[in-house]
Amino acid sequence: MNDPAPTAPTGPTRPTEPTEQDPLSETELRALSILADMIIPASDEFGAPGAGDAAIVDAMVLDSGRRRPRLVATLSVLQDMAQEGHGCGFDELSAEQRDDVVDRFRTTRQREADMIAALTVQCYYRDDRVMQSLGMEPRPPHPLGYEVAQGDWSLLDPVRKKAAFFRNVE
Repeated sequence: MNDPAPTAPTGPTRPTEPTEQDPLSETELRALSILADMIIPASDEFGAPGAGDAAIVDAMVLDSGRRRPRLVATLSVLQDMAQEGHGCGFDELSAEQRDDVVDRFRTTRQREADMIAALTVQCYYRDDRVMQSLGMEPRPPHPLGYEVAQGDWSLLDPVRKKAAFFRNVE
């Protein structure tokens, strides 16, 4: 009797419940990069990278922290929607097909779409190249602060003239 050759273990490539320490798979990283570029595309005019830039996507993964399991689940939903609607992964879709999947995703998964958008914007505007393209010094706001142009303080006069709407505690 010949024993069959041992086979590689089968099953999911990631645990059922991802943790905040789990790295994203290559497919998940590509999907996140494409999605981030759809949210904030590169600008040749201003010399700014798109949000799908590798350094910005790395920052998004790092910043996802406690939200990492939710991020992974969200990217999985996006992949499933692409597979169901077009028979291939999100990263294999044409631009038109991606727009279709993302529109359906935003309509049916508003919270998840908002989470991805917030994460994208937070990491994008911390990137030094983006700050420089906006004409800002790439540095933290403190301790030097940023100079703010003086406005027309008389615009507050109608507010100052209103009666107090709070109770004085004295």
